[in-house]
Amino acid sequence: MLRSKLLFAALSATVLTAGCAPVVGQNGFQAIDSRPADIVAGTDTRQTVLTKLGTPSTTSTFESDTIWYYMTQITEKYTYNRPRVTQRTVTEITFDDAGQVSAVRTLDLEDGQQIAMNARETPTRGRQLTILEQLLGNVARGQLPRTDENEPGQRRPD
Repeated sequence: MLRSKLLFAALSATVLTAGCAPVVGQNGFQAIDSRPADIVAGTDTRQTVLTKLGTPSTTSTFESDTIWYYMTQITEKYTYNRPRVTQRTVTEITFDDAGQVSAVRTLDLEDGQQIAMNARETPTRGRQLTILEQLLGNVARGQLPRTDENEPGQRRPD
C-alpha cells in the first residue's frame, strides 16, 4: 500500500512539473548550412550571400538594394501567459555600389528598444448617427437600375 502511494506521488509530481515546461517557438530566419555571421566584408557579394543564406527576411525601406536583414527570434510561453521573447538576433548586411559586402553587423535583444504604442483612435468628423438612423438610413433612397448587364452571371459588353 505504501509503495503504491509513493509511486502515485512520484507520478503526480512528474506530471505537474512537466506542465510547467515552456513551449518554445523559433520564428524567422533559420540557418541551415551557414550562418549570417560567416559572411565576410570585402570578399562576399550579393550573389554569394544569396547562395549561402537565401533571400533576406527583409530589406531596408529606403535603401532596399544596399541593406539586407536576416532576423531570428526565440519565444517561450508558460501555460496561459503571453509568449515572452528570450532571444532575438538581427544580422544587418550592407552592400556597396559594386555589390560587395561592406559591413556585417549583428544586433541582439539588448540592442532593441521598447516603443510604447498609443491606443487612442483618431475621431472622425461628421454627424453621429443613432442606431435607428443607421438601420433605416438607406430605405427609399433609390434602387439600382434593373438591366440585364447588371445581373450576376451575365457577360459585360466589351
